[in-house]
This record gives sequence, structure tokens and C-alpha cells, in this order.
Amino acid sequence: MNRKIIICLLTTALVSIAPLAGAQQPKKVTRIGYLSSTNPARESARFEAIRLALRELGYIEGQNIAIEYRYSVGKADRYPELAAELVHLKAVECNDNVNSETD
Repeated sequence: MNRKIIICLLTTALVSIAPLAGAQQPKKVTRIGYLSSTNPARESARFEAIRLALRELGYIEGQNIAIEYRYSVGKADRYPELAAELVHLKAVECNDNVNSETD
């Protein structure tokens, strides 16, 4: 008899708690847009420093932030197209790194 009561109480407790647990919400990933007129090879050291600073603040690329890189490589006519891509991706921050020097 005691065993039936215990099983019944445990079952009732589990059934009543289950709706409260629910499915875990997916993590919100912040998307950062990076638009530059230079060559990607020239930006690698700079962007590694930015990644490190973000990591120190708790933002890890691929986990809670996504960084979208777009480079016009000195072709100014590509800028509107690349900026539109970042807008379409709903990047919350767009860094426009325009240099007068081109490769």
C-alpha cells in the first residue's frame, strides 16, 4: 500500500512540474556586421584584438555572437551591395572601416 502511495505521489509531482520546465528557449545570438574597404588580410590583426575584447566581455563568436564580415577590397561600387547584405542579415552593429588606401 505504501509503495502505491509513494508511486502515485511521485507521478503526480512529476506531472505537475513538467509544464513548468518547458522547452529551453534558444540563445539569442547577436549579429555584428563588419564592412571594410580593405583586404581581409590587412584586417586580421585588428579583428583578432576585437574578438579578444569581446571574449573578455563574455561574447564568444559562434556561441552568443555572430560576426558577418564584408570587404569591398577597394571597390567603392560594391559598398552599397555589401551594406545591403548586412542589413538583410539584421546585423545590430555595422562597423564601416573605410580607408583611402587600397590594395
